[in-house]
Amino acid sequence: MNSPYPSTLLENAVNEFAKLPGIGRKTALRLVLHLLRQDDSLVEDFARALATLKQEIKYCNCCHNISDSEVCNICSDKSRDASTICVVENIREVMAIENTIQFKGLYHVLGGIISPIDGIGPSDLQIAGLEERVKSGEVKEVILALSATMEGDTTNFYIFRKLQPYDVKVSIIARGVSVGDEIEYADEVTLGRSILNRTPFDESYKLLGAK
Repeated sequence: MNSPYPSTLLENAVNEFAKLPGIGRKTALRLVLHLLRQDDSLVEDFARALATLKQEIKYCNCCHNISDSEVCNICSDKSRDASTICVVENIREVMAIENTIQFKGLYHVLGGIISPIDGIGPSDLQIAGLEERVKSGEVKEVILALSATMEGDTTNFYIFRKLQPYDVKVSIIARGVSVGDEIEYADEVTLGRSILNRTPFDESYKLLGAK
């Protein structure tokens, strides 16, 4: 069968771009053709930035956020409230919450959420690391800021149960973020209010169970 592409090199490049999330083959072709029209130096800078990112990026030893150093800028900022930890799924949620300018505590990035259908269990996430941080006794409140999905709620409940033996308040962001919504796509005002109007997790769980 003849290839629809005039060049095998072009086809290979399109195939690689099409592997990216949200990128179909038409968009992949448009991106590749755009790069072909650019100066060699721009394309080389683009490729170098990706290679350097993959080779040199680090994950914070404390919160597991993406960082240029062993400890990220947020964890090393002494002006942040170290007694409050906001638990999020990934770096996109950190960026979204930081943009609200409403939260001054620290973060803990799980690296995903519990999803049995995708083969992701508690041991695949950074939940044990969160428990260790709480064990230190410095943490007074853990805010669960996961997406309002079935998987997010399952992860919230698992973490709540794991932290019950410790003297720490566990709260959940207010449902200004609609059920089924992803945190990263919430507007800054809604997300900021959800952080400020958080409620104790046990109260929220009782309300959900009563429905």
